Amino acid sequence: MVQTYCGERPAPSGPRGRSADRSEESEEQEYDGRVERVVVLALDGVYPFELGIPSRVFGSAEGRYDVLTCTVDGRPVRSNSDFSISVEHGPDVLRTADTVVIPPFALSAISAELPDAVADALAAIGPDTRIVSICTGAFVLAAAGMLAGRRATTHWQLAGLFREMFPEVDLDADVLFVDEDSLLTSAGAASGVDVCLHLVRKDHGSALANRVARSCVVPPWRDGGQAQYIEQPVPEPTAASTAATRHWALERLGEPLTLAELADHARMSMRTFARRFNDEVGMSPGRWLIQQRVVRARQLLESSDLPVDQIAGEVGFATGTSLRQHLHAAIGVSPQAYRRTFRADRRT
Repeated sequence: MVQTYCGERPAPSGPRGRSADRSEESEEQEYDGRVERVVVLALDGVYPFELGIPSRVFGSAEGRYDVLTCTVDGRPVRSNSDFSISVEHGPDVLRTADTVVIPPFALSAISAELPDAVADALAAIGPDTRIVSICTGAFVLAAAGMLAGRRATTHWQLAGLFREMFPEVDLDADVLFVDEDSLLTSAGAASGVDVCLHLVRKDHGSALANRVARSCVVPPWRDGGQAQYIEQPVPEPTAASTAATRHWALERLGEPLTLAELADHARMSMRTFARRFNDEVGMSPGRWLIQQRVVRARQLLESSDLPVDQIAGEVGFATGTSLRQHLHAAIGVSPQAYRRTFRADRRT
């Protein structure tokens, strides 16, 4: 019988040296003591929940970041709730920022052209500053011309409006966030947590990001994208979930898992399992397995001295070449380049 493998059929098992269960926190990425300044720009109609995300996430990163909040004129701004928000800083602090975060604001304030005060505030941001938007904050970056010709995202409910207003932007409404190096955009609400944790991971490695996530009582990485949150018919109350099978698969990433095996574990037909999996996660079982294998490979590259070929076997890729291809497709770098960036001792 032909077996349908989810993601990729791994190489035959054999001696693997150190266990793949070794924690990614066994070694720390070297920290040079530099404190990065994050400035959050609160615009009129700001959403209070998202406004507080950068301070909560970066503020939990063991002193690695200094988070300040400002407005375009230093005066209080109205929130989208029944209260206003006072801040300690005006736009001058934007000149000192290493990273600027623009939280979402009320739909009534969305326009294809920036108010003069907002344009002046953005002009104060240095050319090497990293800029992050949450939800409707992407409209500000697009109106400023920063996203032209680039890939970006925003809340899935606003995708149609965004494309109509900014057709020059390559909008991907299926993802939780998009990292375009110095420009990052994220989807609605909790995806602000996702993108901030991503930056902690990018700046200081997975070990710190995982500790920050635990401190904030959130998952360090969410599976899938926005597709799983788009409105769709509610399943029947008796419908089974694929969650237990996903957990089971995560404990067996190094094994040659087939769609038939996953469906059998979930006690579903392959067709039903594949459909329900996509409804719950927003992607196929095979694509999800590849994503999880890449995530685990990144952890091992950061926390161990295992050779690339051995890591490939540990996480379920057939060869080191296959791991290199999948890692490059996911984050744009080779395993050795990733290890040089994130290993504490900088060894390859």
